[in-house]
Amino acid sequence: MLKIYNSIAREKQDFVSITPGKVKIYVCGMTVYDYCHLGHARVLVVFDTVSRWLTANDFAVSYVRNVTDIDDKIIKRAQENNESIETLTQRFIQAMNEDSAALGVLPPSHEPRATDFVEHMIAMISTLVEKRLAYHAKNGDVYYSVHDFPNYGKLSGKSLNDLRAGERVEIDSNKKDPLDFVLWKSAKPGEPFWESPWGRGRPGWHIECSAMSEQLLGIHFDIHGGGQDLQFPHHENEIAQSEGAHDHPFVNYWMHNGFVRVDNEKMSKSLGNFFTVREILKFYQPEVVRFFILRAHYRSPLNYSDQHLKDTKLALDRLYIALKDAGPVNAIALDWNNAYAKRFKMAMDDDFNTPDAIAVLFDLASDINKSGSKENAGLLKTLGALLGLLQQNPQEYLQNTIATGSSDALTPDDIELLIQQRISARKEGRYSDADAIRKNLQQQGIILEDGAQGTTWRRT
Repeated sequence: MLKIYNSIAREKQDFVSITPGKVKIYVCGMTVYDYCHLGHARVLVVFDTVSRWLTANDFAVSYVRNVTDIDDKIIKRAQENNESIETLTQRFIQAMNEDSAALGVLPPSHEPRATDFVEHMIAMISTLVEKRLAYHAKNGDVYYSVHDFPNYGKLSGKSLNDLRAGERVEIDSNKKDPLDFVLWKSAKPGEPFWESPWGRGRPGWHIECSAMSEQLLGIHFDIHGGGQDLQFPHHENEIAQSEGAHDHPFVNYWMHNGFVRVDNEKMSKSLGNFFTVREILKFYQPEVVRFFILRAHYRSPLNYSDQHLKDTKLALDRLYIALKDAGPVNAIALDWNNAYAKRFKMAMDDDFNTPDAIAVLFDLASDINKSGSKENAGLLKTLGALLGLLQQNPQEYLQNTIATGSSDALTPDDIELLIQQRISARKEGRYSDADAIRKNLQQQGIILEDGAQGTTWRRT
């Protein structure tokens, strides 16, 4: 049975969906004022894999991943660029979708934009005000009163006193409590606004997800996911808003993926170790980046370095070489009683343990290298698909120019010409010339492989 580590329970629990055969998932998506970075890529790939696995287990999955298209950072960036908010956000939504597709991430069932749900946010805030869980402050903003929600802190596991002592909360005379958070921001000159019972303004960030999840999944759903950095205060505040408004449990399972580090340091712009997906894809194939993310368990820290990416490339090469050497193969129907498939399923059912599932793929590849089994090659391709891997033509993957990380790499035509020159040299007995061509190619990252079907090549 599938087990999920539930952040709010702090343990692995058997997964039982609210409605048999159906799963509802909400994941906090991007705030679209810049290009996606590696941390975003991890969220995209992790929860795409979760959705894929649930689908493979015959669940009908309704997967919502929102887009925040109104926010302080968005307003500031649009002003800096002297462009409209709509132009800015649309450009980065398109870029996000391009990066997501490159990484093999399937589109979610719904991708709501916050600006399309403002009326629902106003309605939820009104309910909270009526229940005295929120108040209209003298500065025009509306705040959530955390003191009046009895279970505030249950996701982070801290009491209000702990949170007040441990958090650096900015003093604001408009708030009743330093931990109170904004639900509605009164409009400042030059900012976009909507009409509301509290005057012109716009929603706070936290209320967006509560309103969108309610509208698309209902007041109670199965899984809520996001990065570990969102656990407090964002997800804690979502619980307070949604359960406070509806007097009903909000989410059954909370999932949080771990942080991304760069050379064992926290990724941040201030440290100069901040990488966008687009920057990384200039040097590494998208599937290598996806494979790199999945080689770590989703709850573990992910440590980015060039050496780790290079090691990942070599590892993924091994799987593709096994598929190439097996000849043309097709995916096969899954038999979960197969020993390899059974091990794969056990790994994935153990809180989506992709490292152990990938270990099964390598064992399959070793078997294929020894036996040449087309059936196992088909199984390798089928199991790989469940992780969004190994669906490219092996030869095309192995010959991809991005693998070199260089703009002056030899083209396929250059390589084929040198291969023909080598073949001619061997036929004419000029073996030293043939060896020199092989060595020259190897120095440029091209490995030649002679076989019964002739000479093939791949990039290192």
